Amino acid sequence: MKQNTIERNTVRMVLVITMIIAVFPFIFMMIIALKPPGESVTGLNSLYVMNPTLNNFVRVNQIIPLARNAINSMVVSSVGALTTVFFCALAGFAFAKYTFPGKELMFIIMIATMMVPEETSVIPVFIIVRQLGWINNLLSLIVPKIATAIGIFYMRQYITTFPYSIMEQARIDGCSEFRIFWNMVLPNITPALAAWGSISFIVRWNELLWPLLFMRSRVMYTLTVAISLLPTAEGLSTPWQVIMAGAAVSVVPLVIIYFLLQRFQIAGLMTGSLKG
Repeated sequence: MKQNTIERNTVRMVLVITMIIAVFPFIFMMIIALKPPGESVTGLNSLYVMNPTLNNFVRVNQIIPLARNAINSMVVSSVGALTTVFFCALAGFAFAKYTFPGKELMFIIMIATMMVPEETSVIPVFIIVRQLGWINNLLSLIVPKIATAIGIFYMRQYITTFPYSIMEQARIDGCSEFRIFWNMVLPNITPALAAWGSISFIVRWNELLWPLLFMRSRVMYTLTVAISLLPTAEGLSTPWQVIMAGAAVSVVPLVIIYFLLQRFQIAGLMTGSLKG
């Protein structure tokens, strides 16, 4: 009994230490963001605020078009996540429940693309986007990643165990294939949709390469790109307090989304990992 108590306390201590290590950068960022320009941002003096202020957030809004950049990020992340979830689920449904020529080969090729670095597709994607006239257009950040190999694989694993008998009964009743997918499959994979949707949202929100490549004006930048340019926005003289305030504005929405959807993320990822 005593040994079990020691083991439990040890595990709890390790978890507490791990949590502190994980949360500390966020807390430190918020502390610096609330400091006035005169207070120290180095050493032990950086760990507390003498005179908290919100002026740094106001300054961020003066340096960059904060509201417009935030709207751009929200549109790209929300629309991108919704379309990615839909098309990944649709393709996963096809791979999981239908038989067609070349299915296995197509699936293998799709999985193989996961080993190809994203950077190798920069030039061909840029050429296509330019030919479509989407430079400096949010469509260039949404359409190229409308479906991903890992998303299709994840959805396929989740949908595999959906009963064929229900699909056959629906066909007998006159349901179309898309209606089976929309009215029967999707409602039964809600945890997977929520998990993959939240992950897709976070990935698109944090994306830096593609927005920096395709956007040409400050008002079209996403929030991540705009914040990344803060250190050079005023000729390398932007105070760390202002930079951290900008970083906080970019991170807080992700923290809120994570806490709102963490239950679905854990349930969807754990269940999906056990399927197939």
